[in-house]
Amino acid sequence: MTDFDYDLFVIGAGSGGVRASRIAASHGARVAVAEEYRVGGTCVIRGCVPKKLLVYGSHFAEDLADARRFGWDTSAATFDWPTLRDNVAAEVDRLEGLYGQTFANAGVEVIRERAVVAGPNTVRLASGREITAGHILIATGAWPSVPDVPGAELGITSNEVFHLPALPKRAVIAGAGYIANEFAGIFNELGVEVTLATRGDRMLRSYDQEIVGKLLDISRDKGIDVRLNFPFKGVAKQADGTLLVDGGDAGMIETDLVLWAIGRMPNTKGLGLESAGVTLDKDGAVVVDDYNHTNVPSIYAVGDVTNRVQLTPVAIREGHAFADTVFGGNPRTIDYAAIPTAVFSNPPIAGVGPTEDEARALYPALQVFKSDFRAMKNVLAGRPERALYKMLVDGATGRVVGLHLIGPDSAEILQAAAIAVKAGLTKTQFDDTVALHPSMAEELVLMR
Repeated sequence: MTDFDYDLFVIGAGSGGVRASRIAASHGARVAVAEEYRVGGTCVIRGCVPKKLLVYGSHFAEDLADARRFGWDTSAATFDWPTLRDNVAAEVDRLEGLYGQTFANAGVEVIRERAVVAGPNTVRLASGREITAGHILIATGAWPSVPDVPGAELGITSNEVFHLPALPKRAVIAGAGYIANEFAGIFNELGVEVTLATRGDRMLRSYDQEIVGKLLDISRDKGIDVRLNFPFKGVAKQADGTLLVDGGDAGMIETDLVLWAIGRMPNTKGLGLESAGVTLDKDGAVVVDDYNHTNVPSIYAVGDVTNRVQLTPVAIREGHAFADTVFGGNPRTIDYAAIPTAVFSNPPIAGVGPTEDEARALYPALQVFKSDFRAMKNVLAGRPERALYKMLVDGATGRVVGLHLIGPDSAEILQAAAIAVKAGLTKTQFDDTVALHPSMAEELVLMR
């Protein structure tokens, strides 16, 4: 590989690309990374990190209201969107700086311009410069989808939502996935009149539908107008600057903001992959094998651009495995079974393993255990909102195969419980564990 400028050239400095670069460099590879926007990728710059900070900020609305029942006078509390927005942006800047420091410490060269594939071992920068590399890694992530309807350009995506100059009075959030539900909860708590609409008849299809049904009921109770079977026909700007969303037979919605959250597509457009002979699927995702290898011997891909599992921790593991395989002499793959996931909605939901519907097809002797309860904090606050925990057990072996939760801190609780599911622990082993009282998590060992 000494005949090339670099041993590894990575296109995209997101979670997968950063990890792959750092680990490859630690194995002695000469590494360069090209990033056309900001180091850190979607998660750090315009995704899960700033969004989670907005979730934290929005929760103070309910916390301050509940505080009165706990003896606190919060009557003078006010909210200022620019303060939250700017503090979140400052934290993103800080994290981006840390990522840059990581590259510097690892000896990875960062090239801050767009790069495309010009051949099996060649990339071309936006400046026209061509660089050769023994291996090329595609780690460009995914990009928000926008529907092909008249006036779609009048809406924004999750890329722009963090930079709003002011909060709208009303917002239509189009989508049925985690991004749509999370921003619905954020905006609603910050005082925006929210309509959450989707073309389909279900929300969050990959999650347990009983849990999702509870989320939708609670969302409606909190004031979110959830509309299913709403076929977006177009968006028009009215004379006063407001927007009119056309739902055909489902009616019209007048709003001040439209947020498209209808999914994310692999970010491969214009990367030159087809001309280099790299196989893409119908959605534009890079097709790879278990070792992140494309059909071109020198080109690999990790993360959301492969459209396998669009999660930051998965991209990180794929990047690490790639570097160990190609440069560390340690070929290894990723186990995609029992990956815990969460939606930071209000309240959050979390799950690991198959949903109940999926599990019934896999385990004929399936047993379902449930705990439907009201968190202690909600009881004293006078809040009627209830939590629901579900445990799915293979009756033939007693093994816990799935856990699905909705309620405060569900994601925090599930992380540890997911270890038990991954390890194949049984319901009896859960039952034999002494409850940590008083806590919500104790419900996991009290289901009978």
